[in-house]
Amino acid sequence: MEWQQSTHPTVSGQAVTLALADQEQLHMLHPGQIIAYEGPSSGRSDRLMDVKGMYRKRNLIRADFTGPCRFVTSLPPGFNLIPITIEPGSDLLYDFRHLFYYTEGITMQTRLLKLKNILITRDVVKVKFGGQGAIGLLTQGTVMEMKLHPSEPIYVDARSLLAYPENATLKLSVYGNHLASQHMHYQWAITGSGSILLQSGHDNGELEQHLNDDSLFRRILREVIPFGGIFIK
Repeated sequence: MEWQQSTHPTVSGQAVTLALADQEQLHMLHPGQIIAYEGPSSGRSDRLMDVKGMYRKRNLIRADFTGPCRFVTSLPPGFNLIPITIEPGSDLLYDFRHLFYYTEGITMQTRLLKLKNILITRDVVKVKFGGQGAIGLLTQGTVMEMKLHPSEPIYVDARSLLAYPENATLKLSVYGNHLASQHMHYQWAITGSGSILLQSGHDNGELEQHLNDDSLFRRILREVIPFGGIFIK
């Protein structure tokens, strides 16, 4: 499979071209983002997703492609698509909502999160991809990788964690002094071996508000009141 992303600024959106060789197969979970297709008409076959897929993706239809063909998908401003090769033995857990496509040969297993974490993060399950093939993840902003340590945690904004090893230890936490812990977002304190993937694009408008003529009183309240940055917009 060939993969090519446009180089236009993300502020105006991007386009990604996917090309499949003869008999290669790919499952697209957001067929509404396809803006151009080149190949035999029979190369695309849409079908209803299963119940779990409908719930996770809030979609009813997936599109199955068989090569030779190529098609172009559009990405909204601020979003990127990254291809990840899945090898046998891969142990990373992902959020299914980020899955844009996967190739034939990929298997999926779900992992139920702890009730406390579900209530706070509103995430119910993570997905572990197995087999051999490739997946495409839709992300906000750029993606970076960080190595884990067995005993010294990395604190990660819960909204920015893209993938982590199945055997890693995650605890919802905060860090810093009292004032810091009051107004930061929920953090995962992560220890273990292997690496995690982070996405940088979460933006609640806080930086823009600071740069614009925001009310000084509202800014003081957001900084002083516990979790004021969450409740005071």
